[in-house]
Amino acid sequence: MTTYFGERQRVGDRFFADAQLELFGRHEIATSVLLRGISGFGAKHQLRTDRLLTLSEDLPLVSVALDSRAKIEAVADELSDLAHRGLVTLERARLVRDELGSIELPEELREATKLTVYVGRQERVYRAPAFAAICELLHRRGVDGATVFLGVDGTSHGRRSRARFFATNAEVPMMIIAVGTGQTIARVLPELGGLLRRPMVSVERVRVCKRDGELINRPHPLPCRDHLGTPLWQKLMVYTSERSRRGGEPIHRALVRRLRASAARGATVLRGIWGFHGQLPPHGDRIWQLGRSVPVCTIIIDSPDRIGASFDIVDELTTEHGVVTSEMVPALAWVTEDRPTSRPRLARHRF
Repeated sequence: MTTYFGERQRVGDRFFADAQLELFGRHEIATSVLLRGISGFGAKHQLRTDRLLTLSEDLPLVSVALDSRAKIEAVADELSDLAHRGLVTLERARLVRDELGSIELPEELREATKLTVYVGRQERVYRAPAFAAICELLHRRGVDGATVFLGVDGTSHGRRSRARFFATNAEVPMMIIAVGTGQTIARVLPELGGLLRRPMVSVERVRVCKRDGELINRPHPLPCRDHLGTPLWQKLMVYTSERSRRGGEPIHRALVRRLRASAARGATVLRGIWGFHGQLPPHGDRIWQLGRSVPVCTIIIDSPDRIGASFDIVDELTTEHGVVTSEMVPALAWVTEDRPTSRPRLARHRF
């Protein structure tokens, strides 16, 4: 379950983010992470960005929760009772934890696979930060790209841990998203299991649409509803860098600007702290540098009949840099304070 909402949204006398993560902790969700975005807009096309002080007071937040279907549905039902505004999606993923042996991925995962790895902030592998060791391994094994996101709150193996001032925040989760072929991901899983003490990963099917400017495939042509009439949705994820530019403007800023001017329903930009894509080695911010070189990810969710127009904008702006993926979103709900909604029903569609 993924939730997109504003930083300053409140539920009674508490921030919605805190109420939501308390809910995850109470249900002992296997893993969850709260991420702070740097830019984005929603259905009303109101811009939120960290570039301008007046627009940075309510930055976008993204929470991701992963567990069994029964647990996620129970949390989603309780979440629907909280008065808040935002977007909630439910997606199918295969959760693998503790023992990462050799696994056989379903045939449909062989097109491309999104691997998500959850580790603690201070977790280490042979004296190196775990996130850096994982990125180095993935790059060495030929994975298309990986991005590390720093969480500010979350749960790990059912236990909640939130970032605080004057604390080591060792258990606060980080999320690493990597994309590669199903065969490559399947081969690297046992090595990941050898690196991590208590591994927690998930795998999902995606399509790699672009890599380093090269158009490989357009997003899957999906119907707007499945055979039972349940709505289907589609997601684009655009992995670039702060230094990747188009016409002198960072690609992620150009994307938000162009998408806001179009009929797109929304977009959210997350800044990573480390990562790589293509042949570039893993990199991130360093003490001595002239500009930021960290990876960024722009997330676009819309109905299948609109996603093509958004992909055309993405295609135009990523002629030289980045990795672009698409995937199906089987359930989505727009939530407003005056119109709460129940948990969306999962659509079923094979493609």
